[in-house]
Amino acid sequence: MTHLDAYRPTDDLSGVPGPPLPVLTGRWRARAADPGRDLSLVHRWMQSPHVAAFWHQAWPRERWAEELRTQLAGVHSLPVLVDLDGDPVMYLEVYRAARDVVAGVYPARPHDIGLHVAVGELGMTDRGLVRSLLPELADALFAADPRCTRVLLEPDVRNRRAISSFTAGGFAPVGEVLLPDKVALLMVRSR
Repeated sequence: MTHLDAYRPTDDLSGVPGPPLPVLTGRWRARAADPGRDLSLVHRWMQSPHVAAFWHQAWPRERWAEELRTQLAGVHSLPVLVDLDGDPVMYLEVYRAARDVVAGVYPARPHDIGLHVAVGELGMTDRGLVRSLLPELADALFAADPRCTRVLLEPDVRNRRAISSFTAGGFAPVGEVLLPDKVALLMVRSR
């Protein structure tokens, strides 16, 4: 088990920018989700049973439109679509852990970055996409914010597919935590 130090931020987070957009290379590209262009896709993916089972956000289209606008206007979370060879395959939420509910159960440093990851199409799961993206994604986040020392994931403990992919992608499990909507396995990759 990886040790997490007991650092608790006491600094005012007002000087910490919102989460960065990772710059990916090769076959991967990341872009902020655009409510005008991407709403139908994000909404459809969130309705998919394999995503809805763990995200619990099979919301109406209007609520997703508001969610994307709210995230884009704030400093807590950034909605991101990841393309592979020009086709969107994943929805991410890149968030500042110190501004998230996870900070209540995790010793978040001000610049720590968290990720929520969803492979939108069921037919694209179990192809190694997540495990091949995660090392580059974590490196891109570290490059985008030199003060970030840890990237974390907190999948539902029942989501064995995600946990396996995250482990293969270089994230180490550090323990179970209780969040408002799930028991999660906290997984971390350090700089």
